[in-house]
Amino acid sequence: MFTLDHFVINIDEGYQRNPKIIEQIINAGFPYKPSWGKGTKGFKASNLWIGSEYFEMINILKHNGGGWKEDWVKLYNQGHRGLICLMLDTVDLDRVYEQLKKKDIEVTVPEYLEFKWFFNLFTRTMPWRNSYISFFKGIPLQIGIQQMKDQKSREFMNEYMVPNSRENNIIGVNKVVVKGNLTKEDIKLINYIFDGYIVENNPITIKLNKGQTLIFEENKTYHVEVFTQCSNETFNNKNITIENVTIYNGI
Repeated sequence: MFTLDHFVINIDEGYQRNPKIIEQIINAGFPYKPSWGKGTKGFKASNLWIGSEYFEMINILKHNGGGWKEDWVKLYNQGHRGLICLMLDTVDLDRVYEQLKKKDIEVTVPEYLEFKWFFNLFTRTMPWRNSYISFFKGIPLQIGIQQMKDQKSREFMNEYMVPNSRENNIIGVNKVVVKGNLTKEDIKLINYIFDGYIVENNPITIKLNKGQTLIFEENKTYHVEVFTQCSNETFNNKNITIENVTIYNGI
């Protein structure tokens, strides 16, 4: 089955450059170094580490995206800001891929994430494979599924997950609520993907591994709520909004 891994979010440059915005994020309990993170001349990524989960916040610097995922770049250039991909982790991506194909779900072949840099002369390959399910019809969001190459790669990745909100006893994400104008096709797709793990239909409530919960809820506007596990009284009940995503601590 799946666990929450990370959230790809299209952002305006203020979330990487504006000191007041950066300070608001830090004051909500999330150590944040926007200058750290991968990138090319075409895009800049900033990571917000929340335990083993994280926000991958993307600012497109040039129209071509500098090697970033083409369909995400296209939506960014069309004005999309907010969560664009919800990435789930699995231990057997090939098996998940075959199961989805049997259900006639449009999903890409598992591939290692690559992007080019330095005038396209070099290619960087990340130590995990991804598959992407087609975008929902009612909201500009797709579900991605990944598998780490091996345990060594996972441990290597964990070393880079700093600074981390664990420092403030915010130890991870335990619930995500995706609100939006879901179509009948979207609801059908959700039921196919998470068949056997849906515990409630209204709203659609899915039990993931590690005690995590994923909820899809009908709403006129597209908004995402992320709930963390927080035991720090200073930051408990604080929240911060990044584009269309609001993080709530300890609720």
